[in-house]
Amino acid sequence: MDGLVGFRLGWTRSARGSQACEIHNPLVAQPIGCGYGKGVAIVEDELSLVFSALADPTRRAILERLAHGEATVNELAEPFAMTQQAVSKHLKVLERARLISRTRTAQSRPCILDTEHLDVAAGWIARHRQIWADRHDRLDAHLTALRAKQTQDGETPR
Repeated sequence: MDGLVGFRLGWTRSARGSQACEIHNPLVAQPIGCGYGKGVAIVEDELSLVFSALADPTRRAILERLAHGEATVNELAEPFAMTQQAVSKHLKVLERARLISRTRTAQSRPCILDTEHLDVAAGWIARHRQIWADRHDRLDAHLTALRAKQTQDGETPR
């Protein structure tokens, strides 16, 4: 991986009290000789790229604008109090996450929204929302059964 000379990926050492422990985080590059938490995040999977891109409010606003149709960098930069160069950096993050693409129309390169990866992220959220809803329902049923048993045994339910 370019630019990671002097880094090791994966296992890191961290001192806790008088003990040293190994911590495995494959998405973090650790500078050799530095403790845990001082590494540089390396995001590799597509879902993480999407969520990282969506974490910034400027990028979310850009996506909202592109939901209404294609736009050039100048058009996207208008509502923001930042330079065109700063907006271009945000666009590169969105492009890397494959949330937008750029087309070529004569001299300009307008950006367009690519919803495929947004749909993947929305699907992931929906699946996990259902998992947690199911767990909540099971917990609710368990607590109801415990309360019923306490009432049956003559105890006051808490």
